Amino acid sequence: MTALDVADWRRRVFSLYSSVRGATDLPAAHDAWRRGRDELFATHPSTPLLPEDRAAFAGLPVQPYDPRWRFEVILEPAEERRLEVETGTDGVVPFELIGVASIPDVGSLDVWRLASYGGGIFVPVKDALAGKPGGTYGGGRYLLDTVKGADLGPGSAPDSLVLDFNFAYNPSCAYDPMWACPLAQPGNTVGVEIPVGERYNGKY
Repeated sequence: MTALDVADWRRRVFSLYSSVRGATDLPAAHDAWRRGRDELFATHPSTPLLPEDRAAFAGLPVQPYDPRWRFEVILEPAEERRLEVETGTDGVVPFELIGVASIPDVGSLDVWRLASYGGGIFVPVKDALAGKPGGTYGGGRYLLDTVKGADLGPGSAPDSLVLDFNFAYNPSCAYDPMWACPLAQPGNTVGVEIPVGERYNGKY
């Protein structure tokens, strides 16, 4: 892939999430998001799929939309903390904790800021299905990674975020071990099963 390929991938991801943020029919927007990602994975030069997995690719295992898993959460204060992740491909990526989101019947999730060029909000999640057969990716999934376009927007209240687990997706390292991705830490691990979003079948 080239730098222009990566730029085009990012542009398309930003467009997918922009459509979601502007949608009034969330199940339809979720389906369009799913189909858009399937197309990117199947056809784009920057797909994270390994070459040997592309021929058999028939779509990502994303569950149907369930409105019960969409939340608008207030960002609660938290003690300052810094996390530095060695990614290999991008060097050391620093994050700073900016708050905590409490989610009814789920638990709390740390909300991070990318403390380098571009900034951005980062919220991973690892649930009780992680690493189980037919469950979710063992390292956790991403809810928000706004510097790369995965942004569901603010809630209706000040200092709030939309966290919609239907849009939880696997990091690139789930498909290609070349990638070393920031994964869910203890503060982003919950003890409940989150049945929506992208699942993991060992390949894609």
